Amino acid sequence: MNPEERYQSSKKVTLVTLTVNFILSIAKVLVGFICFSQAIVADGIHSISDVISTLAVWIAIRISREPADREHPYGHGKVETIAAKFIGVLLFLTGLIIIKGSIMTIINNDIKEPGVANLWIALISIIVKELMYRYTYKEGKRINNKALIADAQHHRSDSLSSIAALIGVIGAKLGYLIADPVAGLVVALFILHMGYEIFMEAVNELMDKVDDELYQQIREVVCTSEGIIDIRDLRVRSHGPDIFIDLRVVVEDELSVVEGHKISRRAEERIKDSINNIQEILIHIDPVTVHKELQQRRDQKLDV
Repeated sequence: MNPEERYQSSKKVTLVTLTVNFILSIAKVLVGFICFSQAIVADGIHSISDVISTLAVWIAIRISREPADREHPYGHGKVETIAAKFIGVLLFLTGLIIIKGSIMTIINNDIKEPGVANLWIALISIIVKELMYRYTYKEGKRINNKALIADAQHHRSDSLSSIAALIGVIGAKLGYLIADPVAGLVVALFILHMGYEIFMEAVNELMDKVDDELYQQIREVVCTSEGIIDIRDLRVRSHGPDIFIDLRVVVEDELSVVEGHKISRRAEERIKDSINNIQEILIHIDPVTVHKELQQRRDQKLDV
């Protein structure tokens, strides 16, 4: 997928989610306040954080389009990961705010029976947010956009928190008024957990944590490439959708520079054919004599 197509797809998703989140968040907060539901108000605050996170995604997508330059030789793709980190922090803070509100409601015994409208807004929210999760997650995976995927997880957390809010409202309508603020606490704890997971995933990517499956896939492709004896010092890092690879490969020591170059080019082409979103590969050639244990192993095979 070319960068312009990726940008247009991301733009479409963010505009749709921004519009839906804005309408839904205002509706939930208003209904929650007017119809006396702490759980629905908490859910509405969660949806407001969705609006902010989607705006962050939109800004990140625009910045990530910028081409590589002298100060950013690997491009601006990591801004998408920074946006995901921001979403994690935002979720965590949202959870803390909701916890405070729910606890104060319980302490002050300021609990009223919620109106029926809360049931309807919770049901609508569950359906809409689950659909938004599936739509955003599918597109995020398709174009490999970390910020969109994090935003999709935010939608899922909103859908699940609406389920908790719905249960709380039903409990309160059945006479258990404490169920509503308790549901607000459950919503908050779920949001805290989701925020922590998104934040840590973004931190790991910013620290260039390597996906084991991708690492093993690259090793397998390179080690089965013609002319390569072994692979050393494989390093992989992601910048948004782009993957950068540098590694050292071991070849026979009697090869010419041209022959070594051809071997590295074949390995590079095989990697790009097997794995999507490879932006750049740097391969350093080592003669087998540099690695004594490999040379001894090779000599033993020749003796046999």
